[in-house]
Amino acid sequence: MQIEKDNVFEGEVLLFINGLPPKEFPDVSNFERIYCTDGAYSYLKRAGIKPNIVSGDFDSLKLDEVDEDVTKVYTPNQDLTDFEKAIFLIKNDGYSNIVVFGGSGMEQDHFLGNIHSLAKYKNELSIRCFDDYGVYFFCENTTTINGFNGKILSLIPFPEATKITSTGVKYPLEEEDLGLSKRIGTRNTITEDVVEITFTSGNLLVFIQFKK
Repeated sequence: MQIEKDNVFEGEVLLFINGLPPKEFPDVSNFERIYCTDGAYSYLKRAGIKPNIVSGDFDSLKLDEVDEDVTKVYTPNQDLTDFEKAIFLIKNDGYSNIVVFGGSGMEQDHFLGNIHSLAKYKNELSIRCFDDYGVYFFCENTTTINGFNGKILSLIPFPEATKITSTGVKYPLEEEDLGLSKRIGTRNTITEDVVEITFTSGNLLVFIQFKK
């Protein structure tokens, strides 16, 4: 996996979900299709953004409130979150590179549920989530991050990751294990143009804070 500052916002499709809406919206014209969950439709409409598809159980949005030319997909399964149902829909539509907004910033149990969904699909899809501070994603066993010198990097195991090595940061790791009940790697500083991260097994969630 390679993350570049110059194209960090690039993806095939854009997905808005019902967390905290961004203060600054991305250029939606750069994406092939725009999806949103029913809870995100209202804030998109206020921002003047029309999605191609809105999905969910429509408990927070009435069908007649959605513009006629927007495709509506009813996903009533209560065993899955609206985020996971949207991911599944996007996957079935043939897309694999997803940029997400609205994944955090409100109810924290929803945020943790969204992280669970990211972990579930990390080996099948490329999903990057953005908020008003930066980007977060599950990294691959070998990951290169370019162009974020001076920014904040956090490595969070979910729940564990083994033999992690990181370079290009103030406090590098060398084949160290991280775990939620042991040690996590928060608030490191990127000191070089290129950061290299490798690990052997587990799940490793990366946060890059490049905004204040």
